[in-house]
Amino acid sequence: MHPPASAAAALKVAVIPVTAFQQNCSLLWNTATMTGAVVDPGGDIEQIIAAAEKAGITLEKILLTHAHIDHAGATAELARRLKLPIEGPHEGDRFWIEQLAEQGKMFGIPSEGGFEPDRWLVDGDRVTAGGLEFEVYHCPGHTPGHVVFYHPPSRFAVVGDVLFKGSIGRTDFPGGNHAQLISSIRDKLFALGDEVQFLPGHGPVSTFGAERRSNPYVSDAAVGAR
Repeated sequence: MHPPASAAAALKVAVIPVTAFQQNCSLLWNTATMTGAVVDPGGDIEQIIAAAEKAGITLEKILLTHAHIDHAGATAELARRLKLPIEGPHEGDRFWIEQLAEQGKMFGIPSEGGFEPDRWLVDGDRVTAGGLEFEVYHCPGHTPGHVVFYHPPSRFAVVGDVLFKGSIGRTDFPGGNHAQLISSIRDKLFALGDEVQFLPGHGPVSTFGAERRSNPYVSDAAVGAR
């Protein structure tokens, strides 16, 4: 997929649904250098590697929005096999990383288990993919350490399981917080602008404007009715 607006930023995105949960693992790369990052490698490593090879991308790192098994289950193995550093999520998800092996057994997703990120992320950080810079927003609620990656020149964000087209992330898992999630969406994500297109952790892309206007959980009308 091509992010909208100023494609002069040279960002390209490929989505690779992985695991039985059809999680939107993604490749983010710079078309000028053909280098980039893989975001949320939850499983199906051979599929991820094949997609990168087919696109002609050299992967430089792994970026994680959060540490649920379908988003992070294959991280340790992929990092080991390709010798990639891991950036993210926020340290609030450390306990989820430590439980990856148990999560994998519970949901039938093969996983080498936990790992120590080379870099924990905090609100206001910057990460790069192929030399392209993404802003980091700490957006807790679905998990305590969930982060979002935003590329301003392309008006494009990877939001993990914070927000979906017509829905929002679950908050009934350990560490979840509904009020925090709503605040993360409305105060941080919607503030980036209605025209921003986002890739969620599952399902189709949407825009913050479309969700602000019509999402039954976080739209202006829904919040105003509370």
